[in-house]
Amino acid sequence: MSTPLSSIGLVVIASFIGSFGAVFLKAGSARLDRNIFSVLLNWRLATGVLAFVLSSAFFVKGLQHGELSVLYPMCALSYIWTLLWSRLFFQEAFTRGKIAGVGLILLGLTLMGIGNQAAATAQPILDPPVQAR
Repeated sequence: MSTPLSSIGLVVIASFIGSFGAVFLKAGSARLDRNIFSVLLNWRLATGVLAFVLSSAFFVKGLQHGELSVLYPMCALSYIWTLLWSRLFFQEAFTRGKIAGVGLILLGLTLMGIGNQAAATAQPILDPPVQAR
């Protein structure tokens, strides 16, 4: 089984939406006080949670026809999106370590993509377990 491009696209969309969840949680956390109402009435926190729920829906839909071993590492794209949004919205600095981390994420995703293409034509070392329907 190889992972279709549509599944990859859904997971990329999920990572994009999820990264906005982190942005809204960060923005909402700056407005918290020591009472429950500051949490319950904080629309930024609610938007962040909603973004994570929506991103999970896209991720689950992507998993429906794709390989978990290919798609799950793509969740790391959210770290790249979040790095960009943190710079744009919170003026956080790009550091050498952050840039190196992005490079390693992209390298890992590239290797996973190469492995996905090779899996489409190769014989598996071990057959996957038979699933009862």
